[in-house]
Amino acid sequence: MDQRLYHKCLVILSVMGMLGTSSAAYAGGPWRRASATFYGDETARDTMGGACGYGNLWNSGYGAATSALSTVLFNDGYSCGQCFQVRCVSSPNCYYGSPATVVTATNICPPNWGQNSNNGGWCNPPRAHFDLTKPAFMKIANWKAGIIPVSYRRVACRRTGGIRFKFEGNGYWLLVYVMNVGGAGDIKSMAVKGSRTNWISMSHNWGASYQAFSSLYGQSLSFRLTSYTTRQTIYAWNAAPASWSAGQTYKSNANFS
Repeated sequence: MDQRLYHKCLVILSVMGMLGTSSAAYAGGPWRRASATFYGDETARDTMGGACGYGNLWNSGYGAATSALSTVLFNDGYSCGQCFQVRCVSSPNCYYGSPATVVTATNICPPNWGQNSNNGGWCNPPRAHFDLTKPAFMKIANWKAGIIPVSYRRVACRRTGGIRFKFEGNGYWLLVYVMNVGGAGDIKSMAVKGSRTNWISMSHNWGASYQAFSSLYGQSLSFRLTSYTTRQTIYAWNAAPASWSAGQTYKSNANFS
């Protein structure tokens, strides 16, 4: 091969790796069986926040199309941000045609060990269960049903814009909440790079948050993110300016497909 052509090929492959390109977008998963309830009222105000750490879900871009997951589905927080298509099945309370709705995982539905798993302890392991917002539940069934059987599957998360990073912490501890993740919607691992540092691995704190114990003030920050489901890696270069501060949210131009 011509040396100049060989060099160009190496450059192209290197750039592809930096951008985190993949051969195909996330295609979702197979249909499975579960059950579903709802919590809160029609305004969904009682569902704001949640174990994933997204805070106000309207401000975070998720709105009322969200769900808390039973322990098995929550997967220690690695399911935060995943998108599920949920369909009411085999119940007279299903709306005509058994419609489906798509929700994002934003919270955990904790076990209730004082109740039988088939009578009130809907989120007890090993049950797969969705505790939907009331607006989401009302898209597929009569809310008076209380609990319904459902079919569900993972689907690709359709997001507008890049991944968002909400910062908390102090001068020696950076805690980052990762939001608006496209593709499979989830994060397996993260690393941060200051404008004066090498890549620093971040540990999983809880939900959709990752942390680094390092002094990064006064540096622009870039992030390396790997999807939990697809293992695809992307880079969000210069996602936060050198003037970044805790309590602020920064938008990147990078996202999974």
